[in-house]
Amino acid sequence: MSEDDLKRNGPESAGAGNGAGGSGAGAVSGNDDAATAAASPANAGESGTGTAQEPEVGAADAGEAGAAGAAQASDTHESDTEASGAEAGAGDTEAVAADPLSEAMATISTLEDQLKRAQASLYNTETEYTNYVRRSKQEAGAHRDSGTLKVIEALLPVLDDVELARQHGDLEGPTGLIAEKVEQILFSTFKVARFGAVGDEFDPEYHEALMNRSSAEATAQTIETLIQPGYTVADKVLRPARVGVVSPE
Repeated sequence: MSEDDLKRNGPESAGAGNGAGGSGAGAVSGNDDAATAAASPANAGESGTGTAQEPEVGAADAGEAGAAGAAQASDTHESDTEASGAEAGAGDTEAVAADPLSEAMATISTLEDQLKRAQASLYNTETEYTNYVRRSKQEAGAHRDSGTLKVIEALLPVLDDVELARQHGDLEGPTGLIAEKVEQILFSTFKVARFGAVGDEFDPEYHEALMNRSSAEATAQTIETLIQPGYTVADKVLRPARVGVVSPE
């Protein structure tokens, strides 16, 4: 405002200016109070919200604590049940063990089973031993007979020479006595027998025909010529007699 205006309007204009300034300040102050009031409900709401959340957290903690307590109670009940079952089983076992009659009967049953098994094993062993002894005797006898036959077969040419010497009258002196003694040992001890003679009926089981002729005078197949005598050992043909045969026409 210019000096001319001040002079023209005087102090009133200045007061009016101050009033307007005061009104402006009051308006500014009023605006600050409104802002404070607007902020206060928000703060009050926030404070209310915070206060409302605390009960929810408490309720959740209480639920969790209740569930944990129930689980612990269930585990305790199961442990007690298992312990009771174990004690009951132990009690039954002790009762069975404490019964001397039941224990004695169980021992007797076990011993009877062991006895039956031992008897069966002994029977099998005895049977195997008996069969072994029988087989051993049979095999020993077979080996002995086989060895004896081999020795006799090796001595057959000696027996043939002894028989030829006898037929020709050459079986005399100490040598003849030794030959006859050997022959008698074979005949008496080892059951060796000589067979085959002129005029005997031909038997293909005991004779081997090396020659054969027909004759009107012959009535059956007979031995006409004895080429080599045969020998048996205990009725077993060791060597057939080699002969010449005459047959009827």
